[in-house]
Order: sequence, then C-alpha cells, then structure tokens
Amino acid sequence: MKNLRNLLWGIPLALVVTFPLWKPTVAAFLKPRGGYDPELAARAAKVQQNFVMDSLILTLTTMGREEWVIRAERAFTGKTDREIGMIEVDALYHGKEEPVTITSRRGTYFLDQRHLILIDDVVVKKPKSHEILFTDLLHYYDATKMLVSPVDVEIQTPKFTLQAGRMDYDLSTDGYEFSHGVVVEL
Repeated sequence: MKNLRNLLWGIPLALVVTFPLWKPTVAAFLKPRGGYDPELAARAAKVQQNFVMDSLILTLTTMGREEWVIRAERAFTGKTDREIGMIEVDALYHGKEEPVTITSRRGTYFLDQRHLILIDDVVVKKPKSHEILFTDLLHYYDATKMLVSPVDVEIQTPKFTLQAGRMDYDLSTDGYEFSHGVVVEL
C-alpha cells in the first residue's frame, strides 16, 4: 500500500523534473500553423448568417419582465442578419391593464433598433375593453413603447366606431392620438 502511494506522487514529480526535456517538442506540436491574414478576417466578419425557419417564437423583455411574445409561422433573414422577416404573425403584449393581441400577414423585426413592423391585415384586439383596431401598417417602437399607424385605421367598440388617417398609441399610458380626418360613429 505504501509503495503505491509513493508511486503516485512520483509521477507528477517526474513530469516537473523532466519538463525542460519535453517542453520544446510539445510547444512545437501545439504551435498554430499558418498565419494571420487580415483580409481573410475582414471577409469573415462581413459574412451574414442567413436562415429560413418554419416556426418562430420571439420574446421581448424590458428590465427582466416579459412584455411581448411574437409568434410567426415562417421566419427568414431580411436584408441583413440583424433583420427578421416573418409571415403570419401573432403577437401578445402583456400590458399594465390588459393583454393586447396583434395579428398580421407579414412582419419585420429589426433587432438593433427593437422596431417591429406589421404589414397587411393588421388586427389589434383589447379583449377587456372590447376594442378591435384594423389597419394595413403598424410600427412598434420599443424605446418609446409606441404603436404608430401612418395609414388609415378603424377602431370598433360596442359603443362607437372610429376612423382616422393616422394613429399614435402609447402602450405605457394607454393614450391615443389621431389625425387626418377623424370620423366617429356612435
């Protein structure tokens, strides 16, 4: 038993003592071959990561709190790899008062600006207040928590129907601003 213990501490001791003999051979073996080519590195940095997915779930958080869950039937890389194109989009916003659901046929999400654009048959539903908004183009700016529709909008509620040419909706304050020929039918 003592001989085995003496042998175990002898192995690392032998490696340390013989280190000057085997160090050059191991260092030569581990030395990187080839060289550094700055042009090749620059070309590699410009390569994009392109993809096409059959399904996508994108979660947006603010200060660790989940605010948006965006689902798409298909997703793909846009003009750059920092842009995600989506088809058949279904988004859920967990707001202060009530959840808001948004559907559209197409969408684009810009990762760097945290900017979501929804296009074609956009429908925004607020189930607790029974409001439904219809438009063809809707922008969401995460920095300001604003939904902006620069084209015609229609809002239907049990009490009234509103039509306007442009809408700004602040999700943080639940405040609307309309312009360009607002028509309200009671």
